[in-house]
Parts: sequence; C-alpha cells; structure tokens
Amino acid sequence: MRKKTGLSPAKAGAKTAILDVADPSSLTDADWASLNALRRAYERNGSHDFAEELKKLASDPLQYIRVVGAVFPNMIRESIRDVLADKGITHDDLKEIVRKRGKPTRLQ
Repeated sequence: MRKKTGLSPAKAGAKTAILDVADPSSLTDADWASLNALRRAYERNGSHDFAEELKKLASDPLQYIRVVGAVFPNMIRESIRDVLADKGITHDDLKEIVRKRGKPTRLQ
C-alpha cells in the first residue's frame, strides 16, 4: 500500500529530483552519505533542514565541492572560474601550475 505524503506524485518526484546526481564519478562513500543526508533533510522539512545540512557539509570544503558538483556540475565549474578570474588566474596559468606540479623533479 502506498503511503500518503500529501503531495501529488508529480510534486513528490520534483521534490527529490532536485538532488539527482548528474556526475557521480568523483563521489566517495562519505560523499554519498552526505548527499543522502541532504536528500532526507529536504524531504523531511524542505529548504530549512536542507540549508542546515548544507552548512554542515560546508565544514569540509573539498567534500562540499564534490557533492554539490555532482548535483550541479556546471554551476560549480562556473563558480570556480569566476573566483579564479577575480584573482587574476587564467586558464593558461592553471595549465602551467598543473604542468609544474605534475612531475616532481626528483622523479624526472
């Protein structure tokens, strides 16, 4: 028997669809646990509990980027580009940093 939630099936689906994972490739088990906690918080009490759970997640910036980036990959990429641009770091600068850090001189 189906449990009544007070929401139509379309609205109930839309409520959980907000946290569909677009790119799960970088998620760890801990990230999945955080994502599921966000889902439960949103389903339990909407945006208030969701915001509280998101604040908890923000205490670990790398996990925050992975989890939010898995749900909203374009938004995270654009945000990172904007922050880097504000600091004067270009795409070519990043390539140079990666190239320099890619191979330690002792291993060459």
